[in-house]
Amino acid sequence: MRPKVNEVFIPGAFPKYTYVSRESEEYEETYESRLRYCLNTAGFLTSIVGPSKTGKTVLCEKVIGLPKVVSLTGNDFKDAEDFWITLAKKVRLPLGTAFVHQESLEGEGLAGTKEARTASRSESYGSNKDEVINFFKNNDLVLVIDDFHYATENMQYEIAYQLKDAIRYSFKAIVISLPHRSDDAIRKNGDLSGRLNLVNIEPWTPDELKEIAITGFEELGVTINDSLVTSMAQESLSSPQLMQSNCLNLGLLREDDPNIDLETLNVEILNKTYKRTSLNHLTYQEVARKIKAGPYTRGKTRKSYTTIHNGITADIYELVVKAIAVDPPTVRLSTDEMKQRIDSLIEKAEDKPERKKIVNTIQQIQNIINTSEQMYQVFEYKDEQIYILEPLFLFYLRWGKL
Repeated sequence: MRPKVNEVFIPGAFPKYTYVSRESEEYEETYESRLRYCLNTAGFLTSIVGPSKTGKTVLCEKVIGLPKVVSLTGNDFKDAEDFWITLAKKVRLPLGTAFVHQESLEGEGLAGTKEARTASRSESYGSNKDEVINFFKNNDLVLVIDDFHYATENMQYEIAYQLKDAIRYSFKAIVISLPHRSDDAIRKNGDLSGRLNLVNIEPWTPDELKEIAITGFEELGVTINDSLVTSMAQESLSSPQLMQSNCLNLGLLREDDPNIDLETLNVEILNKTYKRTSLNHLTYQEVARKIKAGPYTRGKTRKSYTTIHNGITADIYELVVKAIAVDPPTVRLSTDEMKQRIDSLIEKAEDKPERKKIVNTIQQIQNIINTSEQMYQVFEYKDEQIYILEPLFLFYLRWGKL
């Protein structure tokens, strides 16, 4: 009996039927083999860096085994709470209450003093740490901290400090972060020099993404047109999660209408698939609206530009959003490429904005992002390059209702 579509294509969990093992050009071996080596190197911390939604967590689950993964995010760690207590709560480990002997304190005349309270906290801290490390080792658990960049800068250095000491006792930990985000606390930490295993995840190629569709639809007993698969791979923006979503929605559309023929290239069905996938990411509608609105103008009216789309007008902030979304889809754009895209959207040559204005607009958008909640952290402008940190956001710009 064949599996169901939603059992084959799984965007948000481990894909049993459509897991794709990739080989890294940098390491000349599979990512699974590289990570397995890292975890078997005692006394080393593992740092995984790669674009958003590229399967970094799924890789860990594949190599370690889901029951052995203790998963946290940078946002789970608060400055006010001890690192080891946070871990203990996650694994539901009841911590013993450490204390300093009263007789000793009284003999030294320290009972009830600040020194006594400090000593008590220190002993409790040491006890908590030892208990957690032993629990992880005895149960063969691996700590995986995803989205490390979400932790505050102070907390990042605190986590690095605690892990630096813990790995000496064969405590296994993996820290996952995005490129272009500050991970100095880990990768540029002098105390971790010589004790850090690095895994750089490269973006998925179209051929690797196509393998998800080919394998999955074959599992379902469905023949699918190669051009159709190629289109989905391009629209999935190097993200296996997006590819899984697009394949899932295409498969569900076919379930609703068995007459849909996937052996031919059906643009109408593809567009319907992408629009359905975009409905899963409606939260980005508000992100797009906030970026398009730009900073408060204090009653001033921004210059409007007449676009090539039936004379529809747009201000410079709206043009930036539209330019990011046009063909071909890409998660990295230089300032000059942005100017070319914006120029191509404007009807009159004399109306095209200067490069300086475009740079200023992008910087203003970056300020909006920097002062907004985590949901809005979708792109980063750095060294005259726009990096789309969240491919789901770009996909929504292309196919969702703005």
